[in-house]
Amino acid sequence: MRTVLQTVAVAFSMFSAVPMPQFAWTEKNMRYALCAFPLVGVLCALVWTALAALPLPGFLRGVLLCLAPALVTGGIHLDGYADTADALASLGDKEKKQQILHDPHCGAFAVIRLICWFLLYLALCVTLKPTGRAVVCAGVGFVLSRALSGWAIATLPLALDTGLAHTFASAADKKTVGRVLGVLAVLLAVGQIVLAGWAGAAMALAALLTLWQYARVAKKQFGGISGDLAGWFLQKCELWQLAALVLCQLLGVGS
Repeated sequence: MRTVLQTVAVAFSMFSAVPMPQFAWTEKNMRYALCAFPLVGVLCALVWTALAALPLPGFLRGVLLCLAPALVTGGIHLDGYADTADALASLGDKEKKQQILHDPHCGAFAVIRLICWFLLYLALCVTLKPTGRAVVCAGVGFVLSRALSGWAIATLPLALDTGLAHTFASAADKKTVGRVLGVLAVLLAVGQIVLAGWAGAAMALAALLTLWQYARVAKKQFGGISGDLAGWFLQKCELWQLAALVLCQLLGVGS
């Protein structure tokens, strides 16, 4: 039980802003830490669902929904999104892109892409009709994005033998982690379909298409995945799942 709790704590200490007890990371508590990563998505979903239920003006509720995931995670994935945006905009070779990923400075394209991301995500949060099924289905999206992100780290080739993704991948029981997160992702996608019908199916499809693009861009542009690219994927996955849900609502399809 102690190892299980430490494994969960490793995931939350790395991928969230939730205060966690400090202890040494070991082979035991790191082996299945990626399996605990979706639990951070569960926390995001709970906070998101609670905010959506508040009797607030639509725009204010939308702002809170937009900011909630970043507050829960501390912005770690947004950092990867920004770094990757700079790297992709450079149009350089793989080595040049890797150098930009490791540069702590924030470039113009990172700022532009972050502003665009927040504006679009805010617009979707404000437009969303917060029905019970829609909100729960959107919450499932936070868990699904992390299940797919962890699965990718455990199964896809890495760009470098250093960095956050390598730390978790090298310590993980990759075969077991890949199977657990793969099965979880399928169950979550099915859950979205059951909850919201065609809207849920659109969300699941959006997540899978984003994963396909992630794998394709990582291999072609960077030579493999990395921690920054994982953050880029997760932010895009959450954005496009919500976009699919809102679009279906506007079209009167599904929940």
